[in-house]
Order: sequence, then structure tokens, then C-alpha cells
Amino acid sequence: MSMIKVKNLKKSFDKNEVLKDISLEINNSEIISIIGSSGSGKSTLLRCMTQLENIDSGFIEIDGQVMVSTENGHPVYASKNILQEIRMKTGLVFQNFNLFPHFNVLRNVSEAPIQVCKIPKEQAIQEARELLKKLGLSDKENNYPCELSGGQCQRVSIARALALKPKVLFFDEPTSALDPELTGEVLKVIKSLTEYHMTMVIVTHEMEFAREISDRIIFMDQGVIVEDSTPEELFQSKNERVRSFLGKFRC
Repeated sequence: MSMIKVKNLKKSFDKNEVLKDISLEINNSEIISIIGSSGSGKSTLLRCMTQLENIDSGFIEIDGQVMVSTENGHPVYASKNILQEIRMKTGLVFQNFNLFPHFNVLRNVSEAPIQVCKIPKEQAIQEARELLKKLGLSDKENNYPCELSGGQCQRVSIARALALKPKVLFFDEPTSALDPELTGEVLKVIKSLTEYHMTMVIVTHEMEFAREISDRIIFMDQGVIVEDSTPEELFQSKNERVRSFLGKFRC
């Protein structure tokens, strides 16, 4: 069953066409990595699917609900209620954590379930503590973001996204702001999320990680999808652009 459908998606910034007629389909519980050079459009695609950017034209559907379609050449978004329902089904882990600096770790994770989902405070706190335990952060619940390492902050941001129990979890280069020594711990956490059987879409520059965790890898270049295949197929691709890109990551 399809969890995400994208058809003929286009997005420009001024005269720069960043996404050029993108179409893709992602199945329920599938793990997809999106790779490509900086400026290829991968993060913009993620932002369009998470309602952080408005599209110019095309179609996006999440879990059977149409987010946006095109009529007479113009994008038409669903009602505010439908968009909120879709938003509640998706979680996004940012590059730079985006934690609330004035909240401690426990409140960062429990606040949205309380305020947005109207979950009773005691239940939200209990569930937040369970998530923090799974992510190895039980001893940090009273700390503030400024007191944590980058890897710990990213693990808190993952816990915060999971607290809303999304059907789809998006990652926008989750290790790009981390020191190399901290990258491994975050990638290990992301791998552990496979037990949740969520659909995951991961924009990443970590090639071996993408190869190990993904059901499919999408390679983007200059605003188009060049290849969409299994890791085995992609890493043996005969496409010169794909081979050139992957060659930069090989010793």
C-alpha cells in the first residue's frame, strides 16, 4: 500500500527551477534514502512533502489523503483540517535539531503531545521517558539543549518526532551538523527505529548507511530523479552521473 504519492512536482525559487517534474511513490513501512550533490533538490523535495514549502504545481498524497493537487495550472491545497491531519501523520528531524532552548529535554519531548494531541500530561511525560530510555537519554531529561552534545541533541529531536507517533518520519541530513565522532551514534539510533515499522524518508550524505538501511535509494541531480532502485542496483549503476557521485565516497 502506498504511503506517499508524488506526481509531476515542480518548484522554483525566483528563476531557479529546483524540482523539475518529480514523480515517486513510497510504500507503507518502506525506508527510502535520497542522495545527491548539494543543490540537487533533495531537501526541497522533503520540505514540499512536509508542508514547509509550497509547490508550484503537481500532486502530493500522504496516507490516502490528498495534500495538494493542481487545477488550471495552479496548486490547490486541502483544507486546514486535512492539512493538520496529514501533518499529524508525519514527523521531521531537522539538520540543526530545532530544540526549544528554554525547555529541558523531557519538556522538549512531551510538550507537543500535550499541546497538540491533547494527551494528559502524566501520560505524555511517561511516554516521553520511555522514548528517552530507548534512545539512551534517561539521565538527560532535566538537562537543557545547551548542556548536551550535538549527538545527544539530535537524539532528543528524534525522540520529539517519535512522541507524536507519526506514520512517516522524514530526516533532513540528520548528521550534517555533527562532528564525525558523533555521527555514528545518531546513525545507530536511526537504524534502531526499524522496529517501529514506520515509513522513513532520509536525505543523507552517508552512503554506507543508506546502503545498509534502505529498501530503495533515490539519486537526484539538478532537480530530477536520475535513478530509483535498490541499494544493490544503485551501487552497481552504469549511469555515469551516479558512478561519478558514488566514486567521491569510495576510498
